[in-house]
Amino acid sequence: MMQEFMNNLIKNLQIRFENFKVPKDVLLFVCDQFVVSADGSCPSEVENILDSIVEGKGNLALVQHIVLVLSGKGGVGKSTIATELALALRHAGKKVGILDVDLCGPSIPHMLNVRNKHVHQCDAGWVPVYANPEQTIAVMSIGFLLENPDDAVVWRGPKKTALIKQFVSDVSWGELDYLIVDTPPGTSDEHLAVVESLRGHGVEGAVLVTTPQAVSTGDVRREITFCKKTGLRILGIVENMSGFACPHCSQCTNIFSKGGGEELAKQTGVPFLGCVPLDPQLSSSLEEGGDFIKAFPLSNTFSAINEIVQKVMSGAAVRQ
Repeated sequence: MMQEFMNNLIKNLQIRFENFKVPKDVLLFVCDQFVVSADGSCPSEVENILDSIVEGKGNLALVQHIVLVLSGKGGVGKSTIATELALALRHAGKKVGILDVDLCGPSIPHMLNVRNKHVHQCDAGWVPVYANPEQTIAVMSIGFLLENPDDAVVWRGPKKTALIKQFVSDVSWGELDYLIVDTPPGTSDEHLAVVESLRGHGVEGAVLVTTPQAVSTGDVRREITFCKKTGLRILGIVENMSGFACPHCSQCTNIFSKGGGEELAKQTGVPFLGCVPLDPQLSSSLEEGGDFIKAFPLSNTFSAINEIVQKVMSGAAVRQ
């Protein structure tokens, strides 16, 4: 009886919200939360919830927190930090998505060992690729759309902007605790497209990644200015490649100097999230598409990443 009622309710709601393409899993989730009796004691409340969903949220309606990973400098390890944030959040019991908008250099499929996967279409849009059997890490990247992984994306700004907007609106993420957005370096078209497309979706803020050297912190300083101009909250700065962690003795040697990111945070009044060293074990895990968080839970690098994730989660909780 209850199942028949639920099926009829879902069918009616699909007709009611047909023009908005509300995903069926969104309808099921909302109904499950509010319909508690066989006669449907609060269908009007269900419709009220869905009315708020279709006012611009669409496929991001069930995403609780959105975090951007930014840097004004290339080669500082944004994709590394984005990947490890996602893995650490998953091990903390969260359901996570990664949106890779680095259109010219999509690294996330390689780092999560999903390079040869393909996206599929459903009624609500694109179905993301899942990086694990439990489907607790969902991934979307232009890398899944290329016929050949060696193909170069030679596009002008408007075409990049159009695809980013499509990624934001047309990927059926379903229910997620966190959506991590991995961005290219700089403060140009792609970044504006991401920020503008996500405006109104409750973005928690940005994690800024730098290396210790002044040539990197100078570019990240400009990224801070970008965040302030666009009204994007900064969750904090991560100093990546902060020393070299010896795989034999665990001693950390400051090859590229140390403290540049922390000093930048002090000067600009931005929270400092922590340091991540150059770690051969982390590098090999990323190259092989492995799970560093699971493989090396006793390493100092694991502790550093875990501390950063706890601070990001705390920052998101404060926003709520």
